[in-house]
Amino acid sequence: MLQYASHPLDRAFHALSDPSRRAMVERLCRAPASVSELAEPLPMTLSAVTQHLKVLEQAGLIKTSKAGRIRTCALDVEAMARIELWIAQRKQFWERQYDQLEAYLASTSPTEGTE
Repeated sequence: MLQYASHPLDRAFHALSDPSRRAMVERLCRAPASVSELAEPLPMTLSAVTQHLKVLEQAGLIKTSKAGRIRTCALDVEAMARIELWIAQRKQFWERQYDQLEAYLASTSPTEGTE
């Protein structure tokens, strides 16, 4: 059986499928933050936030470091760039498909005055 979760993009999209994790990523887009800072606006326990951060870290979306008792999280910009590139490639494909469809429809549409 194919293991989807083993591919980095699959792990990243899975991690981003949760609204709380997306909120954490949004916060980390502004600047690195401690676990407590990330937990503050969220309606969940610190333990739950830690579990969500573990998913984000395993997906390669964030990096953490510890200084004393404070764990700081930072966004992994390279991981986000890989996701952006993948989406951009899909967008280019679909834009070409729509352009081809538009050209086909234009070539097969009845001309004016031939009703």
